[in-house]
Amino acid sequence: MANVKVACLLGDGFEDSEFRVPFDELKKAGIEVEIIGTKAGQELKGYRGRETVKTDTAIDQARTDSFQALLIPGGHSPDHLRADRRFVDFVRSFDALKRPVAAVCHGPQLLMSAKLVKGRTLTAWPTVQGDLQLAGANVKDEPVVMDGNWITSRKPEDLQAFSEALIRTLR
Repeated sequence: MANVKVACLLGDGFEDSEFRVPFDELKKAGIEVEIIGTKAGQELKGYRGRETVKTDTAIDQARTDSFQALLIPGGHSPDHLRADRRFVDFVRSFDALKRPVAAVCHGPQLLMSAKLVKGRTLTAWPTVQGDLQLAGANVKDEPVVMDGNWITSRKPEDLQAFSEALIRTLR
């Protein structure tokens, strides 16, 4: 898919497979993925130690209107990123564009910190589901939940369906 670019927000401690599976599936579909972190060229390590990824762009240089979708892998990464207002603001401004936002596992923590989940229907890792309910979200315990421009999944076992849903949406 020519000229389709996905922003991937990533920090240390990301769940290795929750980055790798969607990343590989998007690339296989001809979709460019730009990894956005605190600094450009920063080396990030996955929680399980299977993946090491170098960021392409610093959050300060990332522009929401340059991307057709947003990917937020899980693990400890979203919890680290939501402590940084720049990532929370990026998520809020990206969602305002009504383009696809795909978050898996702990990824919805960034959506919650951006105060976007109230009244939305989504899923997440089981321990995050309760937090989402307390923030006013409608939570379903299903492999993939789609609500408007949002695509969410729970865990690594859901990644194939999650990736397919994102690619289908981008087509």
